[in-house]
Amino acid sequence: MSKVVITGIGLITPLGVGVKRTWANLIASKSGIVSTSTLPNAEEFDEIPSKVVGWVPKGPLAEGGYDASEHFSPREVRRLAPFIQYAIVATREAMQDADWKPETEAEKERAGSCIGSGIGSFEDTYQNSVALHDKGYRRVQPLLVPRILTNMAAGNVSIYFGLKGPNHAVSTACATGVHCIGDAARFIKDGYADVMVAGASEACVHPLSLAGFSRAKSVVTKFNEDPSKASRPFDKDRAGFVLGEGAGVVVLESLEHAIKRGATDKIYGEVSGYGLSGDATHITSPPENGDGARRAMQMAVERAGLRPGDIGYVNAHATSTLLGDRAENNALKRLFGEERPDLAVSSTKGAIGHLLGAAGSVEAIFATLAMKNRILPPTLNCDHPGEQEEDKREDFIFNYVRNEAQSVPVEYKMDHVVTNSFGFGGTNASLCLSRWSGEAN
Repeated sequence: MSKVVITGIGLITPLGVGVKRTWANLIASKSGIVSTSTLPNAEEFDEIPSKVVGWVPKGPLAEGGYDASEHFSPREVRRLAPFIQYAIVATREAMQDADWKPETEAEKERAGSCIGSGIGSFEDTYQNSVALHDKGYRRVQPLLVPRILTNMAAGNVSIYFGLKGPNHAVSTACATGVHCIGDAARFIKDGYADVMVAGASEACVHPLSLAGFSRAKSVVTKFNEDPSKASRPFDKDRAGFVLGEGAGVVVLESLEHAIKRGATDKIYGEVSGYGLSGDATHITSPPENGDGARRAMQMAVERAGLRPGDIGYVNAHATSTLLGDRAENNALKRLFGEERPDLAVSSTKGAIGHLLGAAGSVEAIFATLAMKNRILPPTLNCDHPGEQEEDKREDFIFNYVRNEAQSVPVEYKMDHVVTNSFGFGGTNASLCLSRWSGEAN
């Protein structure tokens, strides 16, 4: 089977629009988490207990912000929901980065799109529900359905860039982005395509979504006055996740295709392993021992032909919830504790919050850049890794890259990394990413 390599990346995150700005801000330990009081519709959030979000900054692209008018015509803005816009913009950056676009009909038919979303356009669903209730049928948008369907990011990317191969979308809650990249890599390995653009997009910062997560007691409420401190993965004072939004897209291609078009200098790394599993225990809470997470990671590592001791870094799913971070840490200790007790583990959600469906693809890009640049992105606010109960802190044995990025010393093995995403419904996904050796086989 062909090796699958990453040759282009594109990002929109609370740290800024574009890979260069986002990565620079991430490794500089900056936070993209803000108070809902700073949002244009701040009054709509007044009654919601959680008042912090990871919001894509608005403004000119030159300053790292997002302004739809810089990317789309007025007609397109009316037609495309924000999560679809984010996917197109991130895809455009990734394709430009890869210096690739299909030209011939044959090339178009061998290129596909695999981009998902956790919840699609929450705002459109809400606004049209209110309009129907208050003013009747004729106030419902004619384009409602094409704006809200979660596969419309993949569909519109396919149309915009002429990708006539697999047109696929995944919606597996917070595991969506990793599943999309893993599935797309399989399409290439199984011969369905030579090139896939893959990832996920989310534009979910809305009063209804934040209210729903608040009612479920999933999001943080303890740091409303200091938003940058709110997301605290693995820290003993973690108290819930921060709702965030954005998009991450990668260009995947078979190694043969990359070599043939002379793009080996574009290769960031290889998608060497893909693992997935189900907890089969509870719709929102993982088992405390993290068994499903451990099995997904182990599958990804084994399918890459590696051992746990070969992994140098894990970009953890860790969302800053008490139970979730504990379960993932237990899974990490069970899998890596014996062979790699010096393992570097960080959760970049400390800087951007939890981007729901888009989290996995954004974090896969972070993990890839960490491996390529030999720089470990920090876990912000990880002041005291562990639990409130002192007797449970001994399980937190790894290097959690606390608060500041770390340069990787030459002697530290970091040719293979893992990135995790786990979602409601007990769905787990892991990718193993490897440095390309420079060999064709």
